[in-house]
Amino acid sequence: MSWHDTLHIILINVKTIFKITVLSTFVLFLVLLFIYPHSYKAQVVVLPPERGSSMGGLSSLLSGNDYSDLLPSGISNASSQLYIEILKSRSASLYVLKKLNLQNEYDKKDIFNAAKKLSDNLEIDINKEGIIKLSVEVKTNPVPFIFDNENDKKKLSADLSNTFIEALDKINREKLVSKSRRARIFIEDQLQQTKIKLDSVETALTEFQKKNKTISLPDQIKSAIETAANLKTEIVKTEVELGLLKYNASESGRAFNSLKKKLDQLNAQYSKIELGSEDYFVAFKDIPELGKELSVLMREVKIQNEVYMLLQQQFYKEKIQENRDLPTIEILDEAIPPNAKASPRTITSSIAGGIFIFLLISLIFVFLDRKKNKI
Repeated sequence: MSWHDTLHIILINVKTIFKITVLSTFVLFLVLLFIYPHSYKAQVVVLPPERGSSMGGLSSLLSGNDYSDLLPSGISNASSQLYIEILKSRSASLYVLKKLNLQNEYDKKDIFNAAKKLSDNLEIDINKEGIIKLSVEVKTNPVPFIFDNENDKKKLSADLSNTFIEALDKINREKLVSKSRRARIFIEDQLQQTKIKLDSVETALTEFQKKNKTISLPDQIKSAIETAANLKTEIVKTEVELGLLKYNASESGRAFNSLKKKLDQLNAQYSKIELGSEDYFVAFKDIPELGKELSVLMREVKIQNEVYMLLQQQFYKEKIQENRDLPTIEILDEAIPPNAKASPRTITSSIAGGIFIFLLISLIFVFLDRKKNKI
């Protein structure tokens, strides 16, 4: 049968086809409007996590930045993608189910299966700026005008979206506290060791000065001590940074290798002062024995004092971070109950359905005509 014959059959029966199409489309419209379950979505918009300055090693410590900058998964260098993975986690869904008491809505017997079903209804979008848009689809029962309260479903959709962000904030804060606790414990250990060393060298210096009645050194030697003390302090600080990275990152990582290279360079510079070099006027090996012992003691006291002050300052910063309860998530637009349903799109779906019905009925008439002609 040619296209001309097919078109001819459709035109002959067009009135009947049109009537069936209009009636069927009207029925479809009524089904979508009154019988088919409606779904609602309330969107919440979250700003991306702030990017802290990249790890500056010793300079970051001297400027008073937290050691949390050295932690690879801290708030300062988290990513929006990390937020998304947290939102999709079972922990986040379980928090929402328990907070809103919704287990019966998804699975009465198995809370983990209920959490999976809730997570499947989660819709997350992220744009190139890292802004996250989240919504949760909430469906009514069939014949919602009779068997459901649509206002309650609208409110639930907003509550779900906002509670997921609460879950994100709670989980994120718990992880940050855990990282701060590890950093605090590490720094506390370093602080105790430094305190012991400081007490020891201060006692040794006092005893030496009493014994030898020596309290000062020539200015040229003082200058060498100052330079050596500054280098040694930087070496200790870099070693502390490396220690923190071992807690939170692979030792083969870029940051670790960079700090290791820096430590080698600092040790090389320190060796030049110890052994003597054309870059320095006085080497410690050339200082008279009595002055040399005094200079070593004074240098160690200065080094341990600076390191102790730095560690003490950082210890209290990490302790505050560990115990504070501040939001870590910034919400741009909070979810509110939607005015219109997300689906079904009654008019659009009815038009699309009407077109499909028209084509289907036309094919049926063509098929029946061919069958009749064969007979």
